[in-house]
Amino acid sequence: MLDYFRYATLAGYQWQHPWLLGLLPLLPLLFGLRRLLARRRARLVVAFGPGTTRRDWAALLRFVPDAVLGLSLAWALVALARPQRTSERTEQTGRGIDLVLALDVSGSMGIGDLQPNRLEAAKRVAARFLATRTGDRLGLVAFAGDAYALAPLTTDYDLLREELAGLRLGQIANDGTAIGTALGVCINRLRASQAASRVVVLLSDGENTAGALDPLLAAQLAHAYGIRLYTIGLGQDGLVPFGQDSATGRPRFVQTRLDETTMRQLAQAADGRFFRATDTTALQTVFGQINALEKSEIKQLRYRNTQDFYRPYLLLSAALWLLWLGLKSTFLSNPLED
Repeated sequence: MLDYFRYATLAGYQWQHPWLLGLLPLLPLLFGLRRLLARRRARLVVAFGPGTTRRDWAALLRFVPDAVLGLSLAWALVALARPQRTSERTEQTGRGIDLVLALDVSGSMGIGDLQPNRLEAAKRVAARFLATRTGDRLGLVAFAGDAYALAPLTTDYDLLREELAGLRLGQIANDGTAIGTALGVCINRLRASQAASRVVVLLSDGENTAGALDPLLAAQLAHAYGIRLYTIGLGQDGLVPFGQDSATGRPRFVQTRLDETTMRQLAQAADGRFFRATDTTALQTVFGQINALEKSEIKQLRYRNTQDFYRPYLLLSAALWLLWLGLKSTFLSNPLED
């Protein structure tokens, strides 16, 4: 019972009428006003004989009824402010999407036509994309000359963010661009899925130069499993900046080319779409379009349960009020003042 009156308990409440708590500091002013009005009334003059009177400390007990009344009014205000606690429960219904993001980490992803380079720009935008997904199982595949699944299909989005942030150039020793192998790893993750929609988002900046699995055959295999494929071609064609010359310190330029024709064919073979992103803004737009195309059928039901806790404070206020009425009939009261 004493827990109701601890500061931590009172501070943890939600108040339906919090403005009433602002009246608590005014209670002492109420008693001060009462004494001020009492002094303005006509006084009864009592004459005593000669001599001195001794101060009786018991006279201080006359303030006990006022203190009891003040506490009664204070707890009444607390009760009227309606202390409450609200608990909320959320239920999700519907089916989410199983989606695997395949990200190129080959050496060419260090080219600086996207700031600060292609890989870092892709990581930042992909992280925002993952943050928009709700109720979906997501996976992550990194590829260069080989391909590896870094995260299985999961709803542990913190794990996905950590794995995505940890991607770096040279992470896979065998350099190159094994698009077909990457698609094969993604298909292995998704083929046993029971989700209504299964999707691969593949992001690369080059043409297939490694791996034993033909990319077009892998896309056809994805189609056979009912997996939709979105391909994103990243970066600009032609001469693009790539680091600095170690001798002169000047920017170094390299020739780069995206096999856009093959990327389009892969997307078409698996009922998806091809996107081209030549800068960071375009890449953000691409992920926004994919996010709009692949929506989960998730419905959230929220249940709020609000419980009132005013009764203990109201009962205490009433008990103190009755005590004050009782004290008014005892020697503690000052009938000359009242």
